[in-house]
Amino acid sequence: MATSTVENYLKATLLHEQENDGIVPMGALVEALGVVPGTVTTMVKAMAAQGLMEHESRQGVRLTPVGRALALGVLRKHRLVETFLVRTLKMDWSEVHDEAEALEHAVSNRVLERIDEFLGHPTADPHGDPIPNQEGVIADTATQVTMQGCAINKSLQVTRILDQSPDFLAYVQDTGLKPGTRVKVLRREEASGVVRCETKIGHEIALGLTAAAKIVVGAVA
Repeated sequence: MATSTVENYLKATLLHEQENDGIVPMGALVEALGVVPGTVTTMVKAMAAQGLMEHESRQGVRLTPVGRALALGVLRKHRLVETFLVRTLKMDWSEVHDEAEALEHAVSNRVLERIDEFLGHPTADPHGDPIPNQEGVIADTATQVTMQGCAINKSLQVTRILDQSPDFLAYVQDTGLKPGTRVKVLRREEASGVVRCETKIGHEIALGLTAAAKIVVGAVA
Protein backbone atom coordinates (compact mmCIF):
# COMPACT_ATOMS: atom_id res chain seq x y z
CA MET A 1 0.00 0.00 0.00
CA ALA A 2 1.37 3.42 -0.97
CA THR A 3 2.14 5.89 1.80
CA SER A 4 0.31 9.22 1.98
CA THR A 5 3.48 10.95 0.79
CA VAL A 6 3.73 8.72 -2.27
CA GLU A 7 0.03 9.29 -2.99
CA ASN A 8 0.52 13.06 -2.77
CA TYR A 9 3.37 12.92 -5.29
CA LEU A 10 1.35 10.73 -7.64
CA LYS A 11 -1.70 12.99 -7.51
CA ALA A 12 0.33 16.19 -7.97
CA THR A 13 2.08 14.68 -11.00
CA LEU A 14 -1.21 13.50 -12.50
CA LEU A 15 -2.87 16.89 -12.10
CA HIS A 16 0.06 18.65 -13.75
CA GLU A 17 0.07 16.14 -16.62
CA GLN A 18 -3.65 16.74 -17.17
CA GLU A 19 -3.20 20.51 -17.29
CA ASN A 20 -0.04 20.63 -19.39
CA ASP A 21 0.02 17.35 -21.37
CA GLY A 22 3.68 16.50 -21.04
CA ILE A 23 6.60 15.82 -18.77
CA VAL A 24 6.28 17.40 -15.33
CA PRO A 25 9.20 19.67 -14.33
CA MET A 26 10.67 19.06 -10.89
CA GLY A 27 9.94 22.69 -10.04
CA ALA A 28 6.23 22.09 -10.55
CA LEU A 29 6.28 19.36 -7.89
CA VAL A 30 8.26 21.60 -5.55
CA GLU A 31 5.59 24.28 -5.88
CA ALA A 32 2.61 21.91 -5.69
CA LEU A 33 3.86 20.00 -2.66
CA GLY A 34 5.55 22.85 -0.78
CA VAL A 35 8.85 21.05 -0.20
CA VAL A 36 12.47 21.82 -1.03
CA PRO A 37 14.00 20.65 -4.35
CA GLY A 38 16.31 18.13 -2.67
CA THR A 39 13.36 16.38 -1.06
CA VAL A 40 11.54 16.12 -4.38
CA THR A 41 14.62 14.73 -6.12
CA THR A 42 15.10 12.05 -3.48
CA MET A 43 11.44 11.05 -3.50
CA VAL A 44 11.17 10.99 -7.27
CA LYS A 45 14.21 8.73 -7.58
CA ALA A 46 12.72 6.35 -5.00
CA MET A 47 9.39 6.27 -6.82
CA ALA A 48 11.13 5.70 -10.15
CA ALA A 49 12.89 2.70 -8.58
CA GLN A 50 9.46 1.39 -7.56
CA GLY A 51 8.20 1.67 -11.14
CA LEU A 52 5.74 4.47 -10.39
CA MET A 53 7.48 7.24 -12.33
CA GLU A 54 9.98 7.76 -15.11
CA HIS A 55 12.61 10.33 -14.20
CA GLU A 56 14.52 12.17 -16.90
CA SER A 57 17.49 14.12 -15.58
CA ARG A 58 17.18 17.90 -16.06
CA GLN A 59 13.75 17.38 -17.63
CA GLY A 60 11.30 16.08 -15.06
CA VAL A 61 9.02 13.11 -14.49
CA ARG A 62 6.04 11.31 -15.97
CA LEU A 63 3.86 8.61 -14.49
CA THR A 64 4.17 5.00 -15.53
CA PRO A 65 0.94 3.10 -16.23
CA VAL A 66 1.12 1.66 -12.70
CA GLY A 67 1.73 5.09 -11.20
CA ARG A 68 -1.07 6.63 -13.22
CA ALA A 69 -3.55 3.97 -12.09
CA LEU A 70 -2.66 4.63 -8.45
CA ALA A 71 -2.86 8.40 -8.97
CA LEU A 72 -6.31 8.13 -10.52
CA GLY A 73 -7.41 6.11 -7.49
CA VAL A 74 -6.25 8.84 -5.14
CA LEU A 75 -7.94 11.51 -7.24
CA ARG A 76 -11.16 9.47 -7.24
CA LYS A 77 -11.08 9.31 -3.44
CA HIS A 78 -10.41 13.03 -3.11
CA ARG A 79 -13.24 14.13 -5.38
CA LEU A 80 -15.78 11.64 -4.05
CA VAL A 81 -14.97 12.70 -0.49
CA GLU A 82 -15.42 16.36 -1.44
CA THR A 83 -18.78 15.51 -2.98
CA PHE A 84 -19.86 13.60 0.13
CA LEU A 85 -18.84 16.44 2.44
CA VAL A 86 -20.81 19.01 0.42
CA ARG A 87 -23.90 16.99 -0.46
CA THR A 88 -24.34 14.95 2.70
CA LEU A 89 -22.63 16.88 5.49
CA LYS A 90 -23.61 20.24 3.95
CA MET A 91 -20.12 21.69 4.28
CA ASP A 92 -19.24 24.80 2.29
CA TRP A 93 -17.56 23.98 -1.02
CA SER A 94 -14.70 26.34 -0.17
CA GLU A 95 -13.82 24.30 2.94
CA VAL A 96 -13.76 20.73 1.71
CA HIS A 97 -10.43 20.59 -0.16
CA ASP A 98 -8.25 20.42 2.94
CA GLU A 99 -10.58 17.92 4.61
CA ALA A 100 -10.48 15.71 1.52
CA GLU A 101 -6.68 15.97 1.42
CA ALA A 102 -6.56 14.26 4.81
CA LEU A 103 -9.40 11.78 4.31
CA GLU A 104 -8.26 10.55 0.87
CA HIS A 105 -5.44 8.64 2.58
CA ALA A 106 -7.66 7.08 5.24
CA VAL A 107 -10.81 5.99 3.39
CA SER A 108 -10.74 2.33 2.40
CA ASN A 109 -11.79 1.25 -1.08
CA ARG A 110 -14.75 -0.59 0.46
CA VAL A 111 -16.02 2.55 2.17
CA LEU A 112 -15.31 4.62 -0.93
CA GLU A 113 -17.48 2.42 -3.13
CA ARG A 114 -20.31 2.65 -0.58
CA ILE A 115 -19.97 6.44 -0.69
CA ASP A 116 -20.04 6.36 -4.50
CA GLU A 117 -23.18 4.21 -4.47
CA PHE A 118 -24.83 6.39 -1.82
CA LEU A 119 -24.20 9.51 -3.91
CA GLY A 120 -25.57 7.91 -7.07
CA HIS A 121 -22.21 7.52 -8.84
CA PRO A 122 -21.48 11.21 -9.52
CA THR A 123 -19.27 12.06 -12.48
CA ALA A 124 -18.06 15.43 -11.15
CA ASP A 125 -17.33 16.92 -7.74
CA PRO A 126 -18.94 20.16 -6.41
CA HIS A 127 -16.41 22.28 -8.31
CA GLY A 128 -17.08 20.46 -11.57
CA ASP A 129 -13.84 18.48 -11.58
CA PRO A 130 -14.37 15.08 -13.25
CA ILE A 131 -14.32 12.04 -10.96
CA PRO A 132 -12.47 8.96 -12.28
CA ASN A 133 -14.74 5.93 -12.34
CA GLN A 134 -14.00 2.62 -10.64
CA GLU A 135 -11.96 1.49 -13.68
CA GLY A 136 -9.83 4.64 -13.61
CA VAL A 137 -11.45 6.27 -16.64
CA ILE A 138 -11.77 10.04 -16.39
CA ALA A 139 -13.46 12.54 -18.70
CA ASP A 140 -11.17 14.39 -21.09
CA THR A 141 -11.01 18.10 -20.27
CA ALA A 142 -8.54 19.07 -23.00
CA THR A 143 -11.21 20.77 -25.12
CA GLN A 144 -13.02 22.57 -22.32
CA VAL A 145 -14.03 26.17 -23.04
CA THR A 146 -14.22 29.03 -20.56
CA MET A 147 -16.44 32.11 -20.49
CA GLN A 148 -13.45 34.05 -21.78
CA GLY A 149 -13.60 32.27 -25.15
CA CYS A 150 -17.03 30.65 -25.53
CA ALA A 151 -19.64 31.51 -28.14
CA ILE A 152 -21.63 34.74 -27.74
CA ASN A 153 -25.42 34.68 -27.22
CA LYS A 154 -25.57 30.90 -26.92
CA SER A 155 -27.36 29.10 -24.10
CA LEU A 156 -24.71 27.29 -22.03
CA GLN A 157 -24.22 26.05 -18.51
CA VAL A 158 -21.35 26.36 -16.08
CA THR A 159 -19.57 23.00 -15.79
CA ARG A 160 -16.38 23.63 -13.81
CA ILE A 161 -14.56 26.19 -11.66
CA LEU A 162 -10.82 26.13 -12.28
CA ASP A 163 -9.74 28.44 -9.45
CA GLN A 164 -10.76 26.78 -6.19
CA SER A 165 -9.26 29.24 -3.76
CA PRO A 166 -11.72 30.22 -1.01
CA ASP A 167 -11.87 33.82 -2.26
CA PHE A 168 -12.74 32.87 -5.82
CA LEU A 169 -15.28 30.26 -4.76
CA ALA A 170 -16.95 32.88 -2.56
CA TYR A 171 -17.04 35.20 -5.59
CA VAL A 172 -18.64 32.47 -7.72
CA GLN A 173 -21.15 31.80 -4.96
CA ASP A 174 -22.08 35.49 -4.82
CA THR A 175 -22.52 35.78 -8.59
CA GLY A 176 -24.52 32.55 -8.79
CA LEU A 177 -22.24 31.03 -11.43
CA LYS A 178 -21.87 27.64 -9.78
CA PRO A 179 -21.70 24.43 -11.87
CA GLY A 180 -25.11 23.64 -13.35
CA THR A 181 -26.14 27.29 -13.72
CA ARG A 182 -27.54 28.28 -17.14
CA VAL A 183 -25.67 31.25 -18.58
CA LYS A 184 -25.33 33.22 -21.81
CA VAL A 185 -22.38 35.47 -22.62
CA LEU A 186 -23.86 38.66 -24.08
CA ARG A 187 -20.67 40.41 -25.12
CA ARG A 188 -16.99 40.86 -24.39
CA GLU A 189 -15.60 44.35 -24.00
CA GLU A 190 -11.93 43.87 -24.71
CA ALA A 191 -11.01 47.50 -24.10
CA SER A 192 -12.38 47.48 -20.56
CA GLY A 193 -11.59 43.80 -19.93
CA VAL A 194 -15.19 42.95 -19.08
CA VAL A 195 -17.37 39.98 -19.99
CA ARG A 196 -21.10 40.60 -19.65
CA CYS A 197 -23.33 37.58 -19.21
CA GLU A 198 -26.87 36.72 -18.21
CA THR A 199 -28.20 33.82 -16.16
CA LYS A 200 -31.37 31.92 -16.94
CA ILE A 201 -33.40 34.03 -14.50
CA GLY A 202 -32.40 37.23 -16.30
CA HIS A 203 -29.74 38.36 -13.85
CA GLU A 204 -26.95 40.25 -15.68
CA ILE A 205 -23.38 39.86 -14.40
CA ALA A 206 -20.17 41.66 -15.34
CA LEU A 207 -16.96 39.63 -14.99
CA GLY A 208 -13.34 40.53 -15.54
CA LEU A 209 -11.62 38.59 -18.33
CA THR A 210 -9.35 36.93 -15.76
CA ALA A 211 -12.31 35.66 -13.77
CA ALA A 212 -14.11 34.54 -16.93
CA ALA A 213 -11.08 32.43 -17.87
CA LYS A 214 -11.56 30.42 -14.66
CA ILE A 215 -15.17 29.41 -15.33
CA VAL A 216 -15.70 26.52 -17.76
CA VAL A 217 -18.95 26.27 -19.69
CA GLY A 218 -20.49 23.62 -21.90
CA ALA A 219 -23.65 22.57 -23.67
CA VAL A 220 -26.84 22.54 -21.64
CA ALA A 221 -27.48 19.04 -20.33
